[in-house]
Amino acid sequence: MAKPLPPRYTIAELAREFELTPRAIRFYEEAGLLQPEREGRQRVYSQGDRTRLKLTQRGKRLGLSLAEIKELVTMYESPRDTVPQLRRFLDVLGAHRRDIEERMAELQTTLDEIGGHEAETRALLAKQGAREVR
Repeated sequence: MAKPLPPRYTIAELAREFELTPRAIRFYEEAGLLQPEREGRQRVYSQGDRTRLKLTQRGKRLGLSLAEIKELVTMYESPRDTVPQLRRFLDVLGAHRRDIEERMAELQTTLDEIGGHEAETRALLAKQGAREVR
């Protein structure tokens, strides 16, 4: 009895599933994140490519760089329970968390400054008897 063939996907199928353009998928291929086979001129993606694309999208949602995503995708494909691998994953996530927290603090400072300017402006308008305009 013949063994069933593993799932294979076209670029259009993956683009539809992940709500990406074929151009974006080709970009990930050029970045080394995907390695489709070729049947003539057509790209044929494996289940592994589909999984790498899913992990790439997850990494992008987390705000990771393509280099970080590639490193993590490569780690994902090797045994996932090695101590150095798990430590590296925590390092990447920790650095990314610190970066986001710093940006959030900067944004909060900016919001506070805007609030101060708004309050000053409202006070000046009230002092001049002007109606506040929104």
